Amino acid sequence: MDRMRRKTECRERLSETDAIWLMDEAPLLFLGELANHDRFRRHPEREVTFVVDTNPNYTNVCEVDCTFCAFYRPPGHAEAYTYSVEEMLDRIGKSVEQGATTVLLQGGVNESLPLDYYLDLVRGTRDRFPDVTPHYWSAVEIEGMAKVSGLSTREVLTRLKEAGQDTLPGGGAEILSDRVRRKVSHKKGGAGSWLDIHREAHAVGFVSTATMMYGHVETNEDIVTHLLSIRELQDEFHGFTAFVPWSFKPGNTPLVRKIPHYAGPNDYLRILGVARLVLDNFDHIQASWFSEGKKAGQVGLHWGADDFGGTLLEENVHACTGFINRTSIDEVQVLIREAGFTPVQRDTRYRVLRPGETAGTPT
Repeated sequence: MDRMRRKTECRERLSETDAIWLMDEAPLLFLGELANHDRFRRHPEREVTFVVDTNPNYTNVCEVDCTFCAFYRPPGHAEAYTYSVEEMLDRIGKSVEQGATTVLLQGGVNESLPLDYYLDLVRGTRDRFPDVTPHYWSAVEIEGMAKVSGLSTREVLTRLKEAGQDTLPGGGAEILSDRVRRKVSHKKGGAGSWLDIHREAHAVGFVSTATMMYGHVETNEDIVTHLLSIRELQDEFHGFTAFVPWSFKPGNTPLVRKIPHYAGPNDYLRILGVARLVLDNFDHIQASWFSEGKKAGQVGLHWGADDFGGTLLEENVHACTGFINRTSIDEVQVLIREAGFTPVQRDTRYRVLRPGETAGTPT
């Protein structure tokens, strides 16, 4: 503990051995203390950011068959759907009327959709809603577009950027361990596939988030591998805006039979704390009222996180597992204040849209 405290005080980069010790052995309150101190060293004001966003889905048709997913339907299924570009723009418009400034859009890998469908959605969003950020398509969807179009993934990303998109969500990372991915998402390819897409995106001018879905078949060593992989990529371009972890929700998924126990709030706090200390080149760590519950999200703001995520005016993927959390713009701000911070509205790139009230002194 003394050695770890010295290393963090001196801002010395933590090693794989350090990270595994923090995951396996560090007392949780000690970890929280170190992570919270590091958070305030980076962001000294008692401010917590949030974004007004929505997460609709354009299709649930998917040919990837991940064992953790309750959302997808195979082609031809009675419950399969795909919305037209115009239908999606109408749905986005309803969220914009409620104040959304970011639209996080993902679906399945639907090989019946041409590249122009995706380009038209980006152009349509930019034309109709110029103040909205199209935060579209996970890495595996980019790979799907490349396969259908015959282009390289870099060419697909370049065309999306020319259409008006410059941010990418981090969905589909799960755990960046080939051992884990062979068990839960073998059709997505190895960890290198996700990393390569984000590397290419950063190289052509995108920023993106780095995510992690834990609490299924991974070990602590796999989690550390994930963190070190995204830290290494961040060293190249500094293209990740934030790290966003959430726990696996097993309801209605094929994987539910193989999970002996579900991750709880203590697991979540540990991952937040370790991430804040290990990811020394990440500006932001996100706590989630949505995936872990509102109280756990509030506590996460004292375990190294400085952001409270989005309002998610619409969300369907977690809802398919039977896990449903809802909030409002007003409640998000109340939750942040109750946790002892000042809410500050941001955009997708963490630029402040609405400053908060003057904050007090960190404790």
